Amino acid sequence: MSDVENISRVKIRFIIESLGEAEGELVRFLAPRTIDTIVRMLPVEGRAALWKEEVYFEIPVKLGEEKAKFYVEAGTIAFWPMGSALCIFYGQSQPYSPVNVLGKVTKNLELFKQVKSGTTIKVELMA
Repeated sequence: MSDVENISRVKIRFIIESLGEAEGELVRFLAPRTIDTIVRMLPVEGRAALWKEEVYFEIPVKLGEEKAKFYVEAGTIAFWPMGSALCIFYGQSQPYSPVNVLGKVTKNLELFKQVKSGTTIKVELMA
């Protein structure tokens, strides 16, 4: 992998309490300010909340909208400015309000379907 790809794509891991691990990739050009801020804070941990076919949890990041979208695809990782939350859309769900799209879940997306409200989810950089 070239240095350019390393800079533009950030690999992350989700550690989901009692369910296992999922992997994702943040793509810098989608929301560079938001992604840089979140990557600097990693690892972060939160308790899952559920909305339609989405898992989200609050993180200590306060940012406004950046190229925010009302519509996302299954597998999307996003930041929800209104709720200061990291969101994982695992099905045909749309955000409550616009989200900053950050990237995609690349492995084990189906784990998020089993997440219960209150489950601890940790996000960290992959080595």
